[in-house]
Amino acid sequence: MSDCTHDCSSCGESCAERQGGSPFQIKPLREGCRVGKVYGVVSGKGGVGKSMVTSQLAVTMQRRGHNVAVLDADITGPSIPKAFGIHGRAVATEDAILPVITGTGIQLMSVNLLLEHETDPVIWRGPVIGGVVQQFWGDVLWQDVDYMFVDMPPGTGDVALNVFQTLPVDGVIIVASPQELVSMVVQKAVKMAQMMNIPIVGLVENMSYITCPDCGKKLYPFGEGKTQQAAEEYGLPLLARMPIDPELAHLVDLGRIEDFQGNWLDAVADKL
Repeated sequence: MSDCTHDCSSCGESCAERQGGSPFQIKPLREGCRVGKVYGVVSGKGGVGKSMVTSQLAVTMQRRGHNVAVLDADITGPSIPKAFGIHGRAVATEDAILPVITGTGIQLMSVNLLLEHETDPVIWRGPVIGGVVQQFWGDVLWQDVDYMFVDMPPGTGDVALNVFQTLPVDGVIIVASPQELVSMVVQKAVKMAQMMNIPIVGLVENMSYITCPDCGKKLYPFGEGKTQQAAEEYGLPLLARMPIDPELAHLVDLGRIEDFQGNWLDAVADKL
């Protein structure tokens, strides 16, 4: 990227110089491929709904008329294909892999699309997993992508480090749930992004509340305001509060995330 001579802000592409000059080796895409902006969806711990947020962001941006892709970097716990109802295997040419296309045209790549059986465990060491993520970026024929969302594994380990060092990440969305641990979890994700010189788009609080089906009142089973406090502590915007929604969970189980009509992530999409 040190050879870049054009104004990157005007071309819509993701150059390292737009991050203040990345010291890492950004892996190139396949010849003829294009990916505009890349956003990682991260958290300091598992079980907070990163894949749910990733899927809904992809659907939201697709509905706004953009070409969207999802790179599932959660190699040992992939769930993106199931949310979109994809159970087949990806097709490969002699020297590249073709992304799987969902019903609405979202491009996907996940390790589950390469396994003989989607329930087979991935028992690989960190360096191997990191290499797979690089292959998903550089060996997949991504076609004219405006926005790519990377569903990150939980925590701040090898895969997250690998993504930040080798992919031209334009920003991260931090997902948290409103338990007492939220401040520590957010702090870990914030500090890693800062250390890697990656901009933080904002926070999303998942499992924030339940809406009473009878009276419509919002109930807060884990308490209220913890994520807002963490956001204020680190000077970040809290862009969305997502409820516990049985209908959404049901659609994901059916592989029909693209049918969901919620607009909770509109404020996040507006920032991208």
